[in-house]
Amino acid sequence: MDNTVKRKDYISWDEYFMAIAKLSAMRSKDPSTQVGACIVGADNKILSIGYNGAPNGFDDDKFPWAREGNNLETKYPYVCHAEMNAILNYRGSRKDLEGAKIYVDLFPCNECAKIIIQSGIKKVVYLSDKYADSENNIASRKLFDTCGIEYEKLKLDNGSRDITIKLQ
Repeated sequence: MDNTVKRKDYISWDEYFMAIAKLSAMRSKDPSTQVGACIVGADNKILSIGYNGAPNGFDDDKFPWAREGNNLETKYPYVCHAEMNAILNYRGSRKDLEGAKIYVDLFPCNECAKIIIQSGIKKVVYLSDKYADSENNIASRKLFDTCGIEYEKLKLDNGSRDITIKLQ
C-alpha cells in the first residue's frame, strides 16, 4: 500500500451526513417508518441529530404505533418527527442554525417544513420523496419555495453505496 497517496474511495460529506441520519433512524421504535435527521453547519460540523419517536415521558411500550384506525389510536397525533427532534435537541444558540443544512431520509412533511423554516435552516437534503403527491408534501414544497429554502435529493456518484458499520 502506497502511504504517499491519499485513499480515493472515502465517502463524500453528503454521504457521511446522510449515513449519520440513517444511523440515527435506527433508534426509532416505529415498526413501519424509521426516519433520522442530521443538522450540519456551514463548516461541515454536526450541530444536532434526531429520529422519529414518542415524546419524552411517553412510554414507548404504551405508545400507539398503529398506522390505521381511529386517529387517536394511531401514532400520527403523537409522534415527533426526526426533523423536529433534531431541531429541539440542539443545545447551542439558535443563531448557529441559521444557514445550516438538514439531512433527512424522507422529504419533510408540511409541519416539519414550517419548523425548518422557523429555525433558520436554509437547505434540506433528502433521500426519498415517496409521499411527493400528498397534500402535506405539496404544501412543504410551496413553503420551501416561497421562503427560499433549497431542497435537493441526494445524488450518489455510484448510484448507491452500501455502508456497513461493525460495532466490534
